[in-house]
Amino acid sequence: QVYVTETGGGSVQAGGSLTLSCALSGNIIAGRQCVAWFRQAAGKEREGVASLQFAGTTRYADSVKGRFTISKHNTQNTVYLQMNSLKPEDTAMYYCATTRNPCPAATRPEFFSYWAQGTQVTVSS
Repeated sequence: QVYVTETGGGSVQAGGSLTLSCALSGNIIAGRQCVAWFRQAAGKEREGVASLQFAGTTRYADSVKGRFTISKHNTQNTVYLQMNSLKPEDTAMYYCATTRNPCPAATRPEFFSYWAQGTQVTVSS
């Protein structure tokens, strides 16, 4: 079992920044763990935003490349999503999720077994 807890989120004006944190605990396989951030806007499907393999490989959705950065704490099992230059279309519920398998080429929800509760990000124009 892996436990996933996320913090951060909130409201910000367009152009602003927010950082989300995702802390993992439990049965973590350091060499293989993949962590991803998803978001789901009202009335839309959940979409992958970014993923990080604990070994270092990262992937980003085209919509956030150059604005969002996923990273891992050097010593703790905590993954961050730094979101800069936020736009109103970034407004959504954001979820952190993890799997003990390598990060899939396509960051899709069905590949991830353990999920956090979600946190709201609202960007106003």
